[in-house]
Amino acid sequence: MKLISFLHEGQPAYGLVNGDKVLNLSPILGAQAPDLKTLIAKNLFSAAAEAAQTHPATLAFDQLTLLPVIPNPGQIFCIGLNYGEHVQETGNKVTEKPVIFLRLPASQVAHNQDILRPAESHRLDYEAEIAIVIGKGGRRIKEEDAWEHIAGYACYNDGSVRDWQVATSQWTPGKNFYQTGGFGPWMVTADEIPAGKVMRLQTVLNGQVLQDTTTDKMIHSIPRQIAYISTFTPLSPGDVIVTGTPGGVGNKREPQIFMKPGDVCEIVVDAIGTLRNTIRDE
Repeated sequence: MKLISFLHEGQPAYGLVNGDKVLNLSPILGAQAPDLKTLIAKNLFSAAAEAAQTHPATLAFDQLTLLPVIPNPGQIFCIGLNYGEHVQETGNKVTEKPVIFLRLPASQVAHNQDILRPAESHRLDYEAEIAIVIGKGGRRIKEEDAWEHIAGYACYNDGSVRDWQVATSQWTPGKNFYQTGGFGPWMVTADEIPAGKVMRLQTVLNGQVLQDTTTDKMIHSIPRQIAYISTFTPLSPGDVIVTGTPGGVGNKREPQIFMKPGDVCEIVVDAIGTLRNTIRDE
C-alpha cells in the first residue's frame, strides 16, 4: 500500500493511494485511528486494505495538499556519512558507529511543496535519502529482528544549509532551517519491499542526475541503524530514520551547485517513487 497524509477541507487527514486517486481513510477509520501515525501504532493496515475493497477512491491525488508522510513524528533520526563516496568527498573517515543527528518536524515539507532557501544563506544543498518509518517500537532491538520493526519507506531530501552546518562541530542548525527538508510523497508499506531489497537512489536537479547509488553501498545497514539507535533510546511507532546520502552533494562539486529559487529537485527511489519539490526564497 501507499499511504499519505494530506489536508482535506482544511483539516489533517490520511489516505490510501490507488493510481491517481486517493481513498480518504480518516472518516472510515477515524474513531480507531485519527492519523497515520496511530494507524501504524495500532497495526491497522488490514483495516485500511479492507476499506479499499469496500469504498471507492474519489480524491484526485494531484489536487491534494500533501503533508509530510508522518506530520507528527515523535523522533526524526538522521544518519550522516553513511556511503563511502560521501565520506571521501567530505574528507572524513568511516566511523565504527553510525553518525547520528536529529531533525525537527518544522524543518520538513511535503511532496510538491516549496523547499525554502533562508535569507541567512544561499548555500542550500540537496541530499537524496531513504526514510524508514518505525512500525513496532522497542528498546535494544537486535539487528536480526530489525526488519520486523519497519512500517514502511519513503523518499527524503535532507536539505542542508551548508555554512550553518559546518559553523561548529554540531550540525543541528544547518540541518533544521524551517521547511528545508522534503519527506514524501507517500509511505510504501514494508510488505511491498522485501527485507534487504537493494534500492536505487538518485537526486535529479532540473533534469540533471547529481546523485546515483544503491542501498547495498551503505556503510551502516538499516538493521544496524535500528539496533544502534534503539540502544540509547526507545523507538516508537511513527518515528523516522533517515538513512544517509551518497556522494555527489552540491557543496563538494567543482563548481559547487546549490539549490536556488525556481529549481526543481527530485529524489527518486525505484522501489518507492519520486519526491518532487520546487525551491523558493523564504
